[in-house]
Amino acid sequence: MLAASTYPRTYVDNCRRGIDEQMAAYKALKPGASSAVFEALFFNNLIVALDRMFVHRTRAREGKDGNALNEVRMLSESILENGGVLGANKTIKYAPETSILGIAIGGRIKLSQAEFARLAKAFFSEIEAKFT
Repeated sequence: MLAASTYPRTYVDNCRRGIDEQMAAYKALKPGASSAVFEALFFNNLIVALDRMFVHRTRAREGKDGNALNEVRMLSESILENGGVLGANKTIKYAPETSILGIAIGGRIKLSQAEFARLAKAFFSEIEAKFT
């Protein structure tokens, strides 16, 4: 398993900001009501959780062709390290037009329930095909 002995201050600050945003969105919810802001934060958070469930997957087996595993990796990294703006990954051949969600590099990541469901389905299909 990988281990970190230090974390950059910007990383810790971004993580703290993300948790604070989720807490604020939760507090703003009215009982029985739905909130688009909360939906995006919740499903963005599930992207990070989904990626971290399989964080130690080997890159050689994952591939670099812009598949669903690559897309989740890029989304998760961008949520944690780039303020929720999709950043490029020079090792992945990502093309928005062939990706699951179609988010362009530089686009804001704000997932809906339907988008997350599509991506999670494709992600688990790739995990099953390549890692089981």
